[in-house]
Amino acid sequence: MHHRTVVQPAPALSAKDLAVLRANLREQLSFRREQIQQLTAAAPARGDALRERRAPSQVEVGVQLAASARMVLADVEAALRRMDEGRYGTCGLCRRPISRELLEIVPQARHCARCRQVREADR
Repeated sequence: MHHRTVVQPAPALSAKDLAVLRANLREQLSFRREQIQQLTAAAPARGDALRERRAPSQVEVGVQLAASARMVLADVEAALRRMDEGRYGTCGLCRRPISRELLEIVPQARHCARCRQVREADR
């Protein structure tokens, strides 16, 4: 006997949910902008790094951290745009609602948990 799992659609986000998620996104926006500014200010020019005897790996870590922070910043800005356009909380692939639980963990999420798993498995 086969049991089929019925996936219930996620309930729509309430105005309160959206307000909390928007505040979280704005907090992340500020944090990432500040982080990028600090990383950029702390990053020595290549010649300075050599004079300060910084290992190339140290410089590379700083560059990678800044690049990662810029990617998260872009995702956060895109999530805020989706929110302004009324598209926030909908999976960009299957168009199903993204669960509130996932959005609480990753408020800039573009895809539902199922589509995220499929995308990660394809990598």
